[in-house]
Amino acid sequence: MYKGIFIDIDGTLRNDFKEISNRTKEAIRKIVEQGIVVAICSGRPISTTVEVSKMCFASEFVITSNGAHGYDYKLNKCIFRNPMKKEACIEIYNLAKENNVNFIMNTEKGRYTLKQTDNKTDILLNEPIESFLNKIDVMQCLLQDRSFEKIRDLKPYVEKIRNVGIKNQSKALTNPKENPREITYFDIADEKTSKGFGVENMCEALNIDLKDTISIGDDYNDVSMFEVTNLSVAMGNANDEVKSKAKYITLSNNEDGVAVFLEKLIKNKGEFIC
Repeated sequence: MYKGIFIDIDGTLRNDFKEISNRTKEAIRKIVEQGIVVAICSGRPISTTVEVSKMCFASEFVITSNGAHGYDYKLNKCIFRNPMKKEACIEIYNLAKENNVNFIMNTEKGRYTLKQTDNKTDILLNEPIESFLNKIDVMQCLLQDRSFEKIRDLKPYVEKIRNVGIKNQSKALTNPKENPREITYFDIADEKTSKGFGVENMCEALNIDLKDTISIGDDYNDVSMFEVTNLSVAMGNANDEVKSKAKYITLSNNEDGVAVFLEKLIKNKGEFIC
């Protein structure tokens, strides 16, 4: 019987309208009732990830910032963390200022931004970056802008910065067939950080053997989860390269692909055979 399931949010749990269907919520609730841990694993900050987890009746354990931070929101307890090096954060911050793009930092205390955003929970950075970093660790940072070209042209510079890596990015940055959306971005975290890293650390803390785990996702940053879990499930809306890394392919995020897979798991009382 599987004991842990790790599920991505955007393009996986949520449909293209950012909604989680009632069918998906009910399937997750039933899985949790069977004693299986369902942990949301996302590149998003802690506040958003916890909100989504509660909304879909998942377990109290979440993995945020592309695997940099594991958290138990029922006990308000950090399970693991892998912050970025301060020197790298300062380099990225300076790049953002020089090129007039927004710089966002995910921390355990909230999400801080260089520029004002539409998100009411974001906190505007109001002190020098050096003094801020002496008080607060950064789990992940983002560069984003309405100009696709600005963010695209900054990628090579970020890729040269020591001790960090780009963990996720707008699809248009990796696929020329994709049209840029209103905001173009990429996520940056410590070089060791990945969703797979997060899954491994969460399982160690919860005493779950990786052979008893499942991951579900749709994008490149989910592949590291596929590599460490026993059963990997790609969404029908994933591209062919991501699908090729998974052991099983379910329906798309607009067709309740997560629910369809979980219902088969429920029917078989926690067992699944591809």
